[in-house]
Amino acid sequence: MTRILVAEDELHILLLIQRKLETAGYTVIGTGDGEQALQLALKEKPDLLLLDIMLPGRDGLDICRRVKAALNDQAPPVILISARGQQEDVEAGLRAGADDYIIKPFSPRLLLERIQVALGT
Repeated sequence: MTRILVAEDELHILLLIQRKLETAGYTVIGTGDGEQALQLALKEKPDLLLLDIMLPGRDGLDICRRVKAALNDQAPPVILISARGQQEDVEAGLRAGADDYIIKPFSPRLLLERIQVALGT
């Protein structure tokens, strides 16, 4: 089963994403802390990372950079989610190694479609 690490510090958003992904058949590893997200990403090696940018402990951009550097060709796709939607924010996310960038608020259906594209399913 495909495993997705979701790092989101707003509990209601984390639960919404988790419910949507589990209904679609994914296994979700959820956390609200950036440092824990980095450790889980490196230890559990999920199939995709869905990272909020503004996280306590460590931000999503740093997690993305570190995972991509540590796992090289084995690094999973990374989708960043953020309320910061200016062009320079999106560009910074892509420069950090993200495969996609979704601006909050987003529809759960759109999120699922973008995840499927990133996974190639």
